[in-house]
Amino acid sequence: MAELLPIAVVIPTRDRTAALRRTLESLSHQSVQPAEVSVVDASADGSTRSLCVETVTSLQSVVSWHRADLAGAASQRNQGVRGCSQPVIGFMDDDILLEPDCFGRLWRALQSDNRIGGVNAMITNQRYQSPGRISQIVFRLLDDRPESSYAGSVLGPAVNLLPEDREDLPEVVVVQWLNTGCTLYRREALPDPPFPDHFKGYSLMEDVTLSLTVGKSWKLANARTARIYHDSQPGSHKLDPAHVAEMELVNRHYVMTKVLGRNRFSDYLKLLLFELFSLASILQVPAGRTAFGATLSGKARACRLIVTK
Repeated sequence: MAELLPIAVVIPTRDRTAALRRTLESLSHQSVQPAEVSVVDASADGSTRSLCVETVTSLQSVVSWHRADLAGAASQRNQGVRGCSQPVIGFMDDDILLEPDCFGRLWRALQSDNRIGGVNAMITNQRYQSPGRISQIVFRLLDDRPESSYAGSVLGPAVNLLPEDREDLPEVVVVQWLNTGCTLYRREALPDPPFPDHFKGYSLMEDVTLSLTVGKSWKLANARTARIYHDSQPGSHKLDPAHVAEMELVNRHYVMTKVLGRNRFSDYLKLLLFELFSLASILQVPAGRTAFGATLSGKARACRLIVTK
């Protein structure tokens, strides 16, 4: 029997029953498990609901299914939090596979310091890579100061970089932002609602917004040895590169100006520098070259939205 922790995990999902099943089965193999799992579902059919009423072998958590009031990652997470009763709120994607003792390590990291408001797991297949020479120059210009490592940082115009996984680092590493792939927050640290209504649909960068908001009053940390694999699945929200590019720039501008309060002319120059660097970077890979025209179109639409609003 797994030990149940006073955690309520919220999982937003939409038309990905097979991936969600693997995630719940992965959670069932943990030696410690959350007391509650709230699945907020925007699917077109009833297969996800059927999965949630089934008994997943060894899963001790109470799984509840909720029809999404409004489809969208941020709004579905907000809805899930409203219905949870535990003092610690967890956020998980519906395509996460947990390594042994992941939840136990996350819990211990959160309890290691009462000043820590949130912790997240290390994504084994999405890690910080040491920047090359050109990237170092760009990061240096964005950050206004040289750093030995930019891992786990948020630079200049809301450029968020993943945490670093090195054996010489401690198990709990202080960072500047947290993703929502597999993350725990003290409920008292969360704003109400956790995610602003600015974020729609795929809700790119809603995790940066939440963690930066919490980080104004609390410490944030990466539990380096709590590990997950992000079994990323296709979805309708990823099919239109123009829409994704537009959303990314609009939301980055929102985080830069509304959350970080960076509104100076120099901040906009840094945002322009990063966007040009990103466009140049995607030309280095075949898939990026194929989608370059659509990506450029999306960025142009985003610029018009930013100017007009």
